[in-house]
Amino acid sequence: MVDVSTPSVDERPNVAGFTSAIELAEKSAKPYPYDSAEYRRARMALLVEEIELRRHIERVAKQRRALPLGGEARSYEFLDEQGTTSGLAEMFGRHDTLVTYFWMYGPERDRPCPMCTSLLGSWDIPAVDLEQRVALVVIGRSPVARQLAFARERGWRNLKFYQCVGDDFAKDYRGLAPDGSEWPALDVWKKDGNKVRHFWAGESGDTADPGEDAHGAPDPTPLWTILDLTPGGRGTDWYPKLEYVQ
Repeated sequence: MVDVSTPSVDERPNVAGFTSAIELAEKSAKPYPYDSAEYRRARMALLVEEIELRRHIERVAKQRRALPLGGEARSYEFLDEQGTTSGLAEMFGRHDTLVTYFWMYGPERDRPCPMCTSLLGSWDIPAVDLEQRVALVVIGRSPVARQLAFARERGWRNLKFYQCVGDDFAKDYRGLAPDGSEWPALDVWKKDGNKVRHFWAGESGDTADPGEDAHGAPDPTPLWTILDLTPGGRGTDWYPKLEYVQ
């Protein structure tokens, strides 16, 4: 039997046809070679929490999918790599859903934000898969040629880049603060007939608990997701860089 000294507050046996997380853990867990009894007890208790976390993530995703459509987007203009002016509606391509990421690479920056770079680098290869379901574009305040030059430097090949025409879009959707500082912004848009409606945006920037950096749930950055699996976790004073000394 699983020994859980502090049961999860989300533990709900047999609710809505679900098997309890404890029962699932007991059925699926198998010891690895040379595990101690202490380790197995702790690992099984953690597995119960991981099952509940998976269920919680899906409950949140279901609630997110059920959101009503948000506000209608204004007629913002963007430039693509050919210098063609487009609106948000043209970015959808064949899809009815568009994901945009505003990255911190304005003309005043010598180099882009390392965290934005880490995130976009992890999206470049699966962008081909994502494009089977939704449109995905990256928006910056620098000319597209400058954005692409950095992308090619990093070996990115699949992401699509646009430049804002003016700063209205960046200001309205929280990529540009009144003091001129840039912030990353992840947004999802939905076509509603001839209109483009805002559907969802990451809004966790000011929600950090004590001792933590704010991040999404789930976190869209694989870097942090993998580090969360390790004994040292994310650390308290480490962040990715654009270059490392080998």
